[in-house]
Amino acid sequence: MDLDYKEIGRRITHRRRELGLKQYQVEERADTAYKYLSSIERGISIPSTEVIMRLAVALETTPDEFLVGTARHEDEEWKSVAELLRTMDEKHLKLARSLLTWLSEEPL
Repeated sequence: MDLDYKEIGRRITHRRRELGLKQYQVEERADTAYKYLSSIERGISIPSTEVIMRLAVALETTPDEFLVGTARHEDEEWKSVAELLRTMDEKHLKLARSLLTWLSEEPL
């Protein structure tokens, strides 16, 4: 499955505007670099799994809203997963991304 990063950026923009937030406000909430969100929203930068998770927390939604266009607001389990990812180093994040990719492709 190939991800359309321009579409992901549009979904992030849509959610941010739904909440009435400016880019800098989301960047502060998600602890990302200045102007990085602009690059993500325009599909120029490809966000890591960790950044997607932090943006989801900052925008009060789930990562699947950005990745596939649907959200699960009733299930808060993803927030605890996002918090775990925040503490990981690069090596562990790569491993977590591989695991999450594998899980997303497995039938339930």
